[in-house]
Amino acid sequence: MGFWKNLFSGSVRGESPEAMASSVNYGASGEEFPLGAGEVSSQTLPDSGSQSLSRFAGSNVRVFFSTDRDLDLYELEELCDAVGWSRRPLRKVKKAIQHSFLVVSMWEVRGAKRRLIGFCRATSDHAFNATLWDVVVHPDYQGKGLGKALMKFLIKKLRSEDISNITLFADPHVVDFYRTLGFMPDPEGIKGMFWYPD
Repeated sequence: MGFWKNLFSGSVRGESPEAMASSVNYGASGEEFPLGAGEVSSQTLPDSGSQSLSRFAGSNVRVFFSTDRDLDLYELEELCDAVGWSRRPLRKVKKAIQHSFLVVSMWEVRGAKRRLIGFCRATSDHAFNATLWDVVVHPDYQGKGLGKALMKFLIKKLRSEDISNITLFADPHVVDFYRTLGFMPDPEGIKGMFWYPD
């Protein structure tokens, strides 16, 4: 239960609120979001449609998060293709996004061009529980702390809605990544069960 206690106290993986505050960037709207490790600095640029902005150290590349659900589904499909995910019918992807409790996208901005480089969404009962789905970061941007920043942003948003139980399903090769964020196998030893059509 350590992970959940940390979320209730406002920290992740045992970090104190003070430690988290030192890794928080304030976006154009004044809203705070946690930064990733190392390559993301605290410089910000105004953008009325974004939740937050940050700049990679030593470059003119900016990265921002958005909770806007109006996404180009073909651009999202390209992102999913880049990590080797199976294609899904776009009409169903659109419906899944529309019915999600929270949608977060991560964008790279170079000059006037922007590119979708990360995405995740959560479903919820709007009271206690949320489950994370479709967490993806483009391979060119992995290992830079951006996946961690994306997840912390999503968790902070869910906690601001008083969601206290956050679950996800992880492929074996990303389990360690989620562990670094404080996720753990069910501490009660309950195993998930699944039903699939024949």
